Formats: sequence, C-alpha cells, structure tokens
Amino acid sequence: MFIAKVIGTTVSTIKDEKLHGRKLLILRQSDETGAVSGKPYVAVDTVDAGVGDLVLTASGSSARQTNITKDTPVDAVIMAIIDSLEADGKITFRKS
Repeated sequence: MFIAKVIGTTVSTIKDEKLHGRKLLILRQSDETGAVSGKPYVAVDTVDAGVGDLVLTASGSSARQTNITKDTPVDAVIMAIIDSLEADGKITFRKS
C-alpha cells in the first residue's frame, strides 16, 4: 500500500468496457505529512475520493482485488480516504 494525494481527474470516453462508469483520478505518491513526490499516475477510485484527499492505494495484482476492480485491467486503485496519520507518536496529518 502507498499513501498518495489526489491531484486531479481524468476523462476517458473510449476505454475498456470494464472501466465504464469508473472514476479515474490522478495521484502523486506522498509521505506521512501529505507532501507529494514522484511522477503522477492514474488510479481507479472505489471510495469517492476527490482532489486534495490523501488516500491509500494498492498497485499491481493487488489493485484487482476489490469488488469493483476484480477481473478489470487496472494497475492502481484507491481503496481508502485517510482521516489522520500518526507516525513516531505524532499526528502528522489530519483531514480538515
């Protein structure tokens, strides 16, 4: 699992039939404080996340283990929206 921040949305009218009706969001991996790094990537949203949310993602074959993404050609999935993070005994992120 990775922590990532939703930085945008994508629209694709022509896609695999198993992706019809699925929201695709643009993410960047982040640290425990919400600071982003790395290249953007697209993930299927299963939890109604939005731009600015900090989320938990799975990738590779694990991304195809949710009820929504089972047997679907995806490599990344958003499976949780983070409310708060605690690291080394300190709250490092709290959703406002």
